[in-house]
Amino acid sequence: MIRRIYDGRLIHLNQETVTLPGGRSVDLDIVHHPGGAVITALNEKLEVCLLRQFRHAAGGVIWELPAGCIDPDDDSPLDTARRELQEEAGLVAADWQDLGSIYTSPGFCDEVLYLFLARDLDHTVTDHEEDELIEVHWLPFDDAVRMVTNSEIRDAKSVAGLLKTKEILSEPG
Repeated sequence: MIRRIYDGRLIHLNQETVTLPGGRSVDLDIVHHPGGAVITALNEKLEVCLLRQFRHAAGGVIWELPAGCIDPDDDSPLDTARRELQEEAGLVAADWQDLGSIYTSPGFCDEVLYLFLARDLDHTVTDHEEDELIEVHWLPFDDAVRMVTNSEIRDAKSVAGLLKTKEILSEPG
């Protein structure tokens, strides 16, 4: 049984009765989210594009990679990545690499984020939404990874994107 508790602009919340492996029935609160794309944009100097963005839920300004929500009506994850890189960071990329996907909080949410590495970058104009307070910064990639290990970057999607990119960059060839 599914009971809709809340319909929001971005998310839907259901109380769902599910049968667990083993046969036990439980009620779970599940957040349904369309998913999103996260972009690690690297320039030729191995600098990464990081955003300083105000996030009310996080209590202020945090460091993040460019990212955004998939429009379930007409977006693929790569289309979303291209759109969000341009809108948030003012960049277009000629070279895209799929880094896989992650669940954000699978205990209560079905959101999947698709991770991409973008290279061969050109600058264009940003197109920030009304509720986005964003500063675009370029930092050496190794410094960004250090920011992950010392908890200056705490946003999970950005941690995942940076660490997956680090693995790609450390592969021989």
